[in-house]
Amino acid sequence: MAIKTRFTELVGVEHPVVQGGMQWVGRAELVAAVANAGGLGFITALTQPNPDALRAEIERCRKLTDKPFGVNLTILPAINPPPYAEYRRAIIESGVKIVETAGNKPQEHVDDFKAHGVIVVHKCTSVRHALSAERMGVDAISIDGFECAGHPGEDDVPGLILIPAAADKVKIPMIASGGFGDARGLVAALALGAEGINMGTRFMCTKESPIHENVKRQIVENDERATDLIFRTMHNTSRVARNDISRQVVELERSGAKFEDVRELVAGTRGRVVYETGDPDHGIWSAGQVQGLIHDIPTCAELISRIVTEAEAIIKGRLARFVV
Repeated sequence: MAIKTRFTELVGVEHPVVQGGMQWVGRAELVAAVANAGGLGFITALTQPNPDALRAEIERCRKLTDKPFGVNLTILPAINPPPYAEYRRAIIESGVKIVETAGNKPQEHVDDFKAHGVIVVHKCTSVRHALSAERMGVDAISIDGFECAGHPGEDDVPGLILIPAAADKVKIPMIASGGFGDARGLVAALALGAEGINMGTRFMCTKESPIHENVKRQIVENDERATDLIFRTMHNTSRVARNDISRQVVELERSGAKFEDVRELVAGTRGRVVYETGDPDHGIWSAGQVQGLIHDIPTCAELISRIVTEAEAIIKGRLARFVV
């Protein structure tokens, strides 16, 4: 038995399980493993140093899978903004047919992607932004609750409220993101009105994830409390794994620090070193509260199969017994 939804039919995958874009993590080997397991994976465009490198990464993924996969393009404020239009052109010219957008004012990107027949899934953190994206013409929404890693927005609305609130108003297919890591989450998301789940931290902790084994083991050891919210005072909140650096940043913010005061601590290059060398305290790295539900490091195929099989058992077994 398969769990078919409007989202699986839209993007042409077997299972309603998505691996969203993750900086330094969304590379070909992980994305292809997700695709080969019947899910939908996204290469992270800005992990690649330039658009030509992105073209090469897309081609590398094609050599590893013949299943559908996509590319994430996140548009966020930056000291030195990347050439978004050039990355977008690389995606289109490479023949990618599914894109995950996220961040600020994606209209020009959505318009260009749609003009070239690309399916656009927009990731957002509020109902109002989801409705705005729907009006822009995106094909699906990934609604991101407060539990998520990365940027949860500034409204602090958790998934249990955000997902059904969005489902009440959004007409296009919607997947749920933030706090998902097992079959129970998939069943809950479907019950709340979503048509699939997006997982980031859970896919970081798989065999094919291109990060150091020490970081994966740290995720397994962490519980649901092992995150910090940084940049709260700067209205650019980010949820990261709790470590020596995140604690310093939180304390500096409490003392009135500005971004310039923490710039060196939060540099993305330091986070990249965490993933490459396995020192979880070297820099800031993203992880969600779902760490409390992660207890092993499976292959992507094992993880997706387990989630779908157990979800079917919950739906047909435990939940069915409640109906008399």
